[in-house]
Amino acid sequence: MTDSISASIDGLILVINGGSSTLKFALFRMGTAPVRELSGFIDRIGSPEGTLRWTHEGAGTVGPQAVAVPDHAACIEPLLSCLTDRLTHRPLVAIGHRVVHGGPRYRAPQPLTPAVMGELQRLSAYDPEHLPGEIELIKGLAQRYPHLPHVACFDTAFHRGMPLVARLLAIPRRYEKLGLQRYGFHGLSYAFLMRELRRVGTSDEVTGRVILAHLGNGASMAAVNKGRPVDTTMGFTPTSGLPMSRRAGDLDPGLVTYLARTEGMSVERFHRMVNRESGLLGVSETSSDMRDLLQEERNDPRAAEAVALFCYQAKRSIGSLAAALGGLDTLVFSAGIGEHAPIVRSRICEGLEFLGVIIDPVRNEAGEAVVSKDSSKVTVRVIHTDEESEIARSVLELIGAES
Repeated sequence: MTDSISASIDGLILVINGGSSTLKFALFRMGTAPVRELSGFIDRIGSPEGTLRWTHEGAGTVGPQAVAVPDHAACIEPLLSCLTDRLTHRPLVAIGHRVVHGGPRYRAPQPLTPAVMGELQRLSAYDPEHLPGEIELIKGLAQRYPHLPHVACFDTAFHRGMPLVARLLAIPRRYEKLGLQRYGFHGLSYAFLMRELRRVGTSDEVTGRVILAHLGNGASMAAVNKGRPVDTTMGFTPTSGLPMSRRAGDLDPGLVTYLARTEGMSVERFHRMVNRESGLLGVSETSSDMRDLLQEERNDPRAAEAVALFCYQAKRSIGSLAAALGGLDTLVFSAGIGEHAPIVRSRICEGLEFLGVIIDPVRNEAGEAVVSKDSSKVTVRVIHTDEESEIARSVLELIGAES
């Protein structure tokens, strides 16, 4: 890692988007705006059944291939092997890393200096599901490319402008001074979605009251007014808020005490349960994948209940965020479920007519860019999110500012 940032306009930016057991990566060609040249995905990190696949833009997909990835650091060699051909034509000039938690300090992308790395180590306890693996990837790639700039792009940064009342936790005030507050996540996705809304929407939408719904394996929503963050469903960690594929979402904190007393459940066991065994998987007892549950809901009441719970909690969150906004002008669905499951969009919006939300069944089923009726007071959009593109753009802007 280096404190100085300089780059060639002909160079490439590598983007690393590490999850708790997955790793997405992409290679972008620099220019006025970054242009994607390659995308890849490593799944089941920590499992004996790791897989790798990647796609060259304009060409087919390679894989899935079996790879040995016992930890995040082990992903680096197979990842770099996918880039060999591209790196022979253009130099790699910077690496951008998605970092889930930036704590109270970081509101913008940061060069990964020793001081920033020290702060990320300190923050590891904030998000033990993501930060340790992300730090492994940063260190491993810094060893391979010590003279390149490495840039941290924080998922929490988008929400740092929320009003204090939306950030406070109702616990003794001394903990707020220690950094315990509501942070919100999926901020890179939300930043991209707002950028896209400025491109495809009207000026009234961009400056109006917007709810962004990032519904994927991880799921959350964010409220934005006049381009500024107002509130979000996630809090101190990404476990909170909506039920997700394997995460529980919001729970009564009394469950910790109850399960410790009745089952002898340790903190570590509770952490594993609410992060890896709950959500859609926990309720259905069969699958964490919404596609599987939609296929089985007619035959399995547990699958139907898992889908119904997800849609109900999403609907309730839209109502809550609309109250924080004082109304609603635009609702944006995004991420895997939000973009590709029209039945889920329909069920979430059913009953929201009092807010002015009226879905057009034909547009919705077709997955059009706007899925609301012309008569709907609220414009309901489907926008494909792209966290990697947002990271590449942030790195490019930082390089331009500091070169």
